[in-house]
Amino acid sequence: MADGIQTKRTTIYDLAALAGTSASAVSAVLNGNWKKRRISEKLAERIRRIADEQGYAVNMQASALRRERSRIVGMIVPMYDNRYFGSIVEKFEQMARDRGLFPIITCTQRDPDLEVQAARAMLSYQVEFIVATGATDPDHISDICRAAGIRSFNLDLPGTKAPSVLSDNFGGARTLTRQVLQRNRDRFARNEPLVFVGGRAVDNNTAERIRGFRAAHADMEIAVREDCIIACGYAAQKAEQALTHLYQTVPDHPHGMFVNSTISLEGVLRWIKKEQPDLLQTAAIGCFDFDPLVDLLSENILMVKQDVPTMLDALWRIIAENNTTHEVVEIPPVAAVS
Repeated sequence: MADGIQTKRTTIYDLAALAGTSASAVSAVLNGNWKKRRISEKLAERIRRIADEQGYAVNMQASALRRERSRIVGMIVPMYDNRYFGSIVEKFEQMARDRGLFPIITCTQRDPDLEVQAARAMLSYQVEFIVATGATDPDHISDICRAAGIRSFNLDLPGTKAPSVLSDNFGGARTLTRQVLQRNRDRFARNEPLVFVGGRAVDNNTAERIRGFRAAHADMEIAVREDCIIACGYAAQKAEQALTHLYQTVPDHPHGMFVNSTISLEGVLRWIKKEQPDLLQTAAIGCFDFDPLVDLLSENILMVKQDVPTMLDALWRIIAENNTTHEVVEIPPVAAVS
């Protein structure tokens, strides 16, 4: 070493000598497979500490070339801006590591070009599979993966060329809508339809939630107001602007609402604070998603929680089965909070 700069790159054989163990044990610890090798926690910690001290990092691409499997897996997510996608990422990482896999996760901002770039970058790292979560064009990602000989899976939004796991959006929306309509009827003597706000009408989840929204109104013999179904996108600002426009242009508007995500709910609550501060004392609203802080604001905000653990259990089951069909698995959301 000269001038404090290390000239010889540390190898796993150097780490093995320093740790007093075998190179294969060092490799197993650094690749996350040490528990399967029955290596002790104490030895694993010593190896990791020495690796850190020596500035050693696993060359994942080189390791993949030496093995039939890279043990690297990829996940694409659209946003990190709500608890739902955050919980998917956190749980997926945990479950991947429990299986001795190294997860690479990237956020693509609901941009189809970024999704394709991310998929191709992951393939360059020889990932074993890619999970496209809430992708705008999951079939394109499936095509790219198939051309590379890699499996792909869809989560949250379905595709037609790979297995898909998502919430039962129709059933969850139908149940939530019925609960809000019933709350408005029983507590506020309102026998009127709800405003639907948020989401994109072109995506499967919003379309299915609107279908459930309509079915619940039919169940309770209440006519849906077509001018009050506002699929304005998920952004909070768009929900706020949509409600401002509705109240300015539709004087006989309904008061209760079905809000299509916690992101949209942020805009709805901002609008309520500015324009209708007493609304939650005169009508209930429902949100298809869950945030525990919202539950503290008002008992008249009802929510459903998408069952992320069960969704990911189903995803890993399909992965383990080496399933090549294009099945769609729908997981019921957790019952609404009241």
